[in-house]
Amino acid sequence: MAKYIMMSVLTDEGRRTMKMKPERIQEVNKEMEKMGVKVITQYAVIGLYDFINIVEAPDNETITRVSTELGARGTVHITTLAAIPITDFEKQLAKNAKKNPKKKSKKKKSN
Repeated sequence: MAKYIMMSVLTDEGRRTMKMKPERIQEVNKEMEKMGVKVITQYAVIGLYDFINIVEAPDNETITRVSTELGARGTVHITTLAAIPITDFEKQLAKNAKKNPKKKSKKKKSN
């Protein structure tokens, strides 16, 4: 399954919910699992985002549906990024380099 990074910012309503019901985080994780996305690891962070989640999903369509569903509730704004393992990234770059080798340019002689 593909990995994704979900960066979340709570709305005012989301903050109120978290304050009154902190266990809501785990409930949402279970809801995500039912929709086909598995939470691998989750962090509460300080800064531009409130939470950073590393998740797995079978495809872009599934993660898009889950991000949209959660965002539509009005309690969170989500930015989702596809995460490519570095080894896979390097292999893809190497494969592309073999397909498109750089041609040597002829240098002009200066007079």
